[in-house]
Amino acid sequence: MNPGLTPILQLQDTRVSYGAIEAVKGISLELYPGELVSLIGANGAGKTTTLNAIAGLLGTAGGALRYLGRAIDRLPAHQRLRQGLALVPEGRGIFTRLTVEENLRMGAYCRRDTAEVEADLARVFTMLPRVRERLHQVAGTLSGGEQQMVAIGRALLSRPRLLLLDEPSMGLAPLVVEKIFEVIRSVAAEGVTILLVEQNANLALEFSSRAYVMESGRITLTGSGADLLADPKVRAAYLGE
Repeated sequence: MNPGLTPILQLQDTRVSYGAIEAVKGISLELYPGELVSLIGANGAGKTTTLNAIAGLLGTAGGALRYLGRAIDRLPAHQRLRQGLALVPEGRGIFTRLTVEENLRMGAYCRRDTAEVEADLARVFTMLPRVRERLHQVAGTLSGGEQQMVAIGRALLSRPRLLLLDEPSMGLAPLVVEKIFEVIRSVAAEGVTILLVEQNANLALEFSSRAYVMESGRITLTGSGADLLADPKVRAAYLGE
């Protein structure tokens, strides 16, 4: 934790429901500027639902959701994006019939600082050279790893202060996963705050300053990445030991 600092993101007793089914059952968590924090748990624990609620794709059924010190519970998703809160969704969510360049530029659709957009695009090319090589290719013809890189690049074009990453390694080969996490580390090193949901709990905890464990819609454990990596219960439940 960071006493004295204002959290960039704060959830207090946040609840999310699908009709009569409560998927997120009153969770509280906070992220401070510059942190890389993981949210780990089994499939169906409510992790993706939590990210979608933070991004504004789902409404909350109770509790408080604050970003940059302000309540955003009723703020539409596009306005959250304008304020620097970006999501790379599970499954990448790219526009398969558009080119790579068109996909990337969609990330900057709400920006009017044209020269700075071009500068940010150049930065993305430096960070993701494979994306530049595929710039004029139709995105649907890319490999899974290349699509994930495009999805991350698109989010970066929105110039996020808080980046939500949902299962960035899902379905990817180990070498590609290694590259994706190199990019995540680079983004974090630039000062972007990151909340990461990742099926590879071992990798997520190695990269994270802190982490939360989610089970059946509730936060059941929290601690530093190193402490949770060493926790016997976490190792048994999520690290295959």
